[in-house]
Amino acid sequence: MDKALKNSVKAFMAEQIAAGVSLSDVQSMVNAEFKLSMTYMDIRILASELEIDWQKLSPEKTAPAPEKNEVPEVPASTDTPAPAEDAPAGNTAPAMPDLSTTKVEVSKIARPGMMFSGSATFANGSTADWYLDNMGRLGVDNLQGDQPGQEDIEKFQMALQLELRKIMGR
Repeated sequence: MDKALKNSVKAFMAEQIAAGVSLSDVQSMVNAEFKLSMTYMDIRILASELEIDWQKLSPEKTAPAPEKNEVPEVPASTDTPAPAEDAPAGNTAPAMPDLSTTKVEVSKIARPGMMFSGSATFANGSTADWYLDNMGRLGVDNLQGDQPGQEDIEKFQMALQLELRKIMGR
């Protein structure tokens, strides 16, 4: 892509992003508007070059629910929080959910092409194999039993993250 076209695309993207359009929608708009065939990754790379205050654009409400294959951030420590009167003002972090009904095992030998893999038992009694590929994408297959609910999936993701942090020494 020549420099003039790249600058036009970046200006168009900045305008759309400032208007609150998602990057996937921006990708579709850029491809249609400029008759290009840019991948989502191309759009992300161009967006990273833009001088945009990304923090300002993100909603200041609670963090969005994790996507299906995304591992949510979990506090490094699972210690019991201090009583409310000892907690600093404004510290309203939600309590850590009970993960005792969700079991995650990490295999000593990962599946070929994967960083990590293992098995899981969900709170509803269902079992499945899971894997984390080299791109950091989480996948679940070989589900035995009922489909786990959203709460079960969230507990699985948190338990998995805790197990992986133990392995990685964090």
